[in-house]
Amino acid sequence: MRKFIQSYFGRLSLFILLGFLLFLASNRVDELRVYQGATVAMYVVAIASLILLTGYSGQVSLGHGALLAVGGYAAALARIHFSAPIWLCFVIAVIAAALAGAVLGTAAARLSGPYLAGSTLALAVGLPSIANQFHIFGGEQGLLFDVGAPPTSLGADFTQYKWYFWIAASIALIAIWWLQNILRSRFGRTWRAVRSNEVAAELAGIHVGKSKTLAFTVSSGLAGLAGALLAMTIGTVSPSAFPLTLSFALLTGAVLSGVTTLSGVMIGALTLVATPEIADAISNRFASSENVATNLPGLLVSALLILVVLLVPNGPVEQLRALRTRKRAKTPLTR
Repeated sequence: MRKFIQSYFGRLSLFILLGFLLFLASNRVDELRVYQGATVAMYVVAIASLILLTGYSGQVSLGHGALLAVGGYAAALARIHFSAPIWLCFVIAVIAAALAGAVLGTAAARLSGPYLAGSTLALAVGLPSIANQFHIFGGEQGLLFDVGAPPTSLGADFTQYKWYFWIAASIALIAIWWLQNILRSRFGRTWRAVRSNEVAAELAGIHVGKSKTLAFTVSSGLAGLAGALLAMTIGTVSPSAFPLTLSFALLTGAVLSGVTTLSGVMIGALTLVATPEIADAISNRFASSENVATNLPGLLVSALLILVVLLVPNGPVEQLRALRTRKRAKTPLTR
């Protein structure tokens, strides 16, 4: 018990320190970097939700971007029609996406492998067309999501993008800290048991269907939170903000991070944010056409995904951890 308490407060202190350093850094970089920092925080939450679903419960989703859309639309509707405070908009986004995930997870518990991946992919393909059919969702132009100006107490030099970053970074730190504690609890151990061997888990008294549904629900709630953060950073919620490529990008980020660990989630998020800049630099260097510049980020992400699967299939963090374990095993014991 004492060891658990020390570990718990140690992780909490680490997250508080990290948050303090991030807030200091936001005052020393330009507006573009602050905006990119908010986007990184959004990707951290989104990728973590996919790692929970795939790496810990063994369920594959190719349409996680649709759940981000549910959260984004729920937050925008709550803000526009009910003038809900910003914190409540994020809570509503989590609840709406979690409810959608619970419904989808109930069906997904009966599916596995390519059947589950195909059903989630169909959701990501069909959701934009559904949003276009109802006037309440704003059609192709979408809805505005305005979180409001930063408090005047923060000073006249405190910009809107810094406000976005503070909100996104705070939410990302709280979400990851909470998720780490969940994964170290009985629920996390249950999900890992189901992922490893469903038959053995059932023999141990675990209800596999309920466990999978719960994992899908929690993962969807986090995805909805990421969707609300995305809507905040771009200012609108529309079908074009949640394309099918977003789902594939999140999957790539999860593979880069390592689907069996949260430790490398920042690697995947930073890569997804840096890829468009790298593509833009390459296009400018070789004077490529606008069509090439538009499609190059997707090509780079796809190539990177293939390389990671071939070279470090478990992600760089897990690969380094396995390498250290092998080195320790080879080191002779000394008296």
